[in-house]
Amino acid sequence: MLPKIDVPIYETHLISNGELIRFRPFLVKEQKLFLMASESDDQKETINTIKQVLRNCILDDIDVDKMATFDIEYLFLQLRARSVGEVVNLRFTCNNNIGDDKKCGNGVQIDVNVLDIKPELNKEHKNKIQITDKVGIVMKYPTFGSVNLADINAEDMDQILNVIVSCIDYIYDDEQIYYAKDTPRKELIDFIENLKQTDLEKVSEFFNTLPKIKKEVQFDCNKCGYHETLELEGIQSFFG
Repeated sequence: MLPKIDVPIYETHLISNGELIRFRPFLVKEQKLFLMASESDDQKETINTIKQVLRNCILDDIDVDKMATFDIEYLFLQLRARSVGEVVNLRFTCNNNIGDDKKCGNGVQIDVNVLDIKPELNKEHKNKIQITDKVGIVMKYPTFGSVNLADINAEDMDQILNVIVSCIDYIYDDEQIYYAKDTPRKELIDFIENLKQTDLEKVSEFFNTLPKIKKEVQFDCNKCGYHETLELEGIQSFFG
C-alpha cells in the first residue's frame, strides 16, 4: 500500500457566530473540480462546485447548505490562500476617459493578498426586528446559492418579498412564536405585504448591513498614468 501524505490543518472562525472551523487545503482532486467550474459560465455549477470543495475540506461537522453566504465566501478565500497561495493576480482595464468618449483600455495587473481581506462588519446590523410593542421578526442569513442578493432587482417587489420570506426564521408576538418553516408561504407573504413602509425599511436594513467580504484596491495605469480606486466584493471579484 502506498504511503499517505500528511496535509496541514488550518483554523478560522465563522463571521456569523464565531464558531471555530478546521479545514485542510484542497488537493489535486478538488483543484480539478474548481478548474472545471471556473471554465463554465453556469453560475449554479460554480456554486455547487464551491460547496462540494468545502464539504471535502472542512474537517468539522457542519452543513454547508445552511451556512451564510458571507461565511462561505470568507472560508473559501481562506481555503484558496492555504491551498494555492496567498497572492492572487487580478487584471483590470483602465477606465480613464482620454477624450472623444474613448477610454484608455490598458490592461493593468494587481497582486492582492487574500489573507489581507477581512470581513466588513456593520455595528448597526441586527437580525431581530421589532415591528410593534408585541410583534417582531427574527431573520436568518441568506445561504449560498439559495438567495443571490446581487441579482435582485430593486424595482421588482415580488423578488424582494420572496427574498425576505426566504430569510424569515420566525415571527413572534407576546403569546407565541411562529416558525417560518411551519407556516404556509402565502401567510408569510401576506404578513410582509401588510407591513407599513417604515417597518419594511427596518427589514431592508437587515440585508443592507449584512457582513461583506470586500477590499479596496488602487492602481496606476502604466500607459496613461491614471490613478484608479476599485472596490472588490464577493468571490468572483477576487478570482476574475
